[in-house]
Amino acid sequence: MRPVTRIDTRLAKLKAEGRAALVTFVTAGDPDPDTSLSILKALPGAGADIIEFGMPFSDPMAEGPPIQAADIRALQAGQTMVRTLDMVRAFRAGDNDTPIVLMGYYNPIYIYGVARFVADAKAAGVDGLIVVDLPPEEDDELCLPAIEAGISFIRLATPTSDDKRLPTLIRNTSGFIYYVSVLGVTGVKSAAATDVAAAVARIHRHSDLPVMVGFGVKTGEQAKAIAAAAEGVVVGSAIVNAVRDSLDDGKATARTVPAVTALVADLARGVRTARP
Repeated sequence: MRPVTRIDTRLAKLKAEGRAALVTFVTAGDPDPDTSLSILKALPGAGADIIEFGMPFSDPMAEGPPIQAADIRALQAGQTMVRTLDMVRAFRAGDNDTPIVLMGYYNPIYIYGVARFVADAKAAGVDGLIVVDLPPEEDDELCLPAIEAGISFIRLATPTSDDKRLPTLIRNTSGFIYYVSVLGVTGVKSAAATDVAAAVARIHRHSDLPVMVGFGVKTGEQAKAIAAAAEGVVVGSAIVNAVRDSLDDGKATARTVPAVTALVADLARGVRTARP
């Protein structure tokens, strides 16, 4: 029997409260390790229910310019997989409840070593993985070892994931399904709430897992509209842009953490007032 994770516990709690989840994405090590850890620690207090923590990679092919730039800033500041896991461990020292999902690409995990990565991620307090370039046909590579260790493996579904493909996508998925609501890269376009509602209903014909909807959500009002149609809203590029816009010549300032928490608080208000 699959163990219950922090993701399961948190989403069950929110369902009982009758509201959607706010899932916030930030890039580990952006703009520097110390500021990034301060941002990570501040997210739950600002209203984040689940945190996606990006593993920086030099070639993030599904990302738009904001997250590409964040990855570059983080890598130039010396971010490594070891540091990313250390930051999760430091976060866990003060927060044992908020779920953390590592999101990124397979190459850094492969270089680190799959068995070592899964063991170290579990020990650090990681609850889930989103690895965007590993399809279900490669589940033996990372998905199944992660599940065996008690880490949820979360899949992306898209507008092109038809009824024939969806059962394959969700076969070993746990935690939640991340619905990419638009075609293309992150941070460019946003979907209409009516389209999202139809897509979520179609996914639920194949799975009882909660559906988190992302790509293109920038404001509390947009988050509110999506939260009325799904179990959760994912916001990434807008938060990464808040980091970028607070920097002075690429360096963190006194505005950096407050800029992020102010935006997350606005998004949280939207999500928490989406349902009567």
